Amino acid sequence: MSSARFLGNLLFKREQVLRMKTISSLKFWRTTCVTLAASAISTIALLPSHSMAQSENGRTLATGSHIPLSPSAPDQYTVKQGDTLWGISQMYLIQPWYWPELWYLNPQVKNPHLIYPGDVLKLVNVEGQTRLTIGERGPEGAAADSNAGNGQVIARGNGVRLSPQVHGSPLPQAITTIPYHVIETFMGRPSVIPTEEVKQGPHIVGFRDNHVLGSAGDDIYARGVGDAEEGKRYNIIHVDQELRDPDNGRKLGYRGIYVGNGIVTKQGDPARIRLNESTLEALPGDRLFAEDFEINADFVPHAPRDEVKAHIFVVSGVSVVGQYQVIALNQGSENGLDAGAVVAIYQRGEVVKDSFTDGLSANPMNEPKGGKKVKLPNEHTGTALIFKAYKHMSYALIMDSTNVVRVGDLIRNP
Repeated sequence: MSSARFLGNLLFKREQVLRMKTISSLKFWRTTCVTLAASAISTIALLPSHSMAQSENGRTLATGSHIPLSPSAPDQYTVKQGDTLWGISQMYLIQPWYWPELWYLNPQVKNPHLIYPGDVLKLVNVEGQTRLTIGERGPEGAAADSNAGNGQVIARGNGVRLSPQVHGSPLPQAITTIPYHVIETFMGRPSVIPTEEVKQGPHIVGFRDNHVLGSAGDDIYARGVGDAEEGKRYNIIHVDQELRDPDNGRKLGYRGIYVGNGIVTKQGDPARIRLNESTLEALPGDRLFAEDFEINADFVPHAPRDEVKAHIFVVSGVSVVGQYQVIALNQGSENGLDAGAVVAIYQRGEVVKDSFTDGLSANPMNEPKGGKKVKLPNEHTGTALIFKAYKHMSYALIMDSTNVVRVGDLIRNP
């Protein structure tokens, strides 16, 4: 046998031996892993049940009510200036509209439903349920409780009003449910005016010096402002086209156009108002809205009490909007909506034609012909909170959105 052939046979036999050893080794480890896995499963089966449910203990689920808490919910939190009730709800709850289920009214606090900067919130166990309460009043909260006991005014925040008295320092303000300045700005210059406001609201009845219209520097006379003090400021809004519900043709209100603003210079009915600025000429019948409009914000996030099937018919005077902008819905108190109700926003699924079922149009070069209509699913795009409900319509503030929000988007239960 030649030396080359001998060497080749030797190398071949060596490779076979190595393969056999590798296969044996793999079989050994496979058997070992199966044995270990079976042993682990047997061990887990013998462990107490609470070990299996460690991620669903009383810390992450409100025991009894089963309202899911946020995994990062702190045991204790000190309220800060600028906080909102919605923000705190999101901090503690995966679904913020379950706030009433979590909040515990501490009977030792005079205004337990009002939260002030400096208050310390604590998670506690009440009759087997995880609840959130005011563990310690901060200086502002304590001062507010004291003022309430003396019959004094609690400043704008959650809409609480008591008898006014003279104060040497500003009164404490409770945190609002949502950013109050956004609501105040919109209500002072509404882009959609409910029918109720048009029928009952203050309006221009005439002009001084026989003018037939008004502009900056002119005096106007307005009825319905009540006993508004001199110096009170009003925005003037022109009542434009009707807004009707496309579902049933019902009149929901009117589109509002900003005209200008003025200041009360003489009380009465009618009162005299000097126009400070104007972007359009003021006309008889134009409505007046207080610049420092106050709305009762004493509400908490909650789920609607009835099934919601509404849609958006106005979005802040533009076509698309996002977070912290106002939308108008075509349903209101008559449909179970009220201030604080949280609703979900859905983009309508488009209707498309399925021309590919038979496979004949699978080639993209072929022009699709025929086919059945298929509706694509509605897609969740955001959450909104209603802050003012009228009989047939309501205003809501977009709290979060993952896509643009448009007129015609659907409103459903969260």
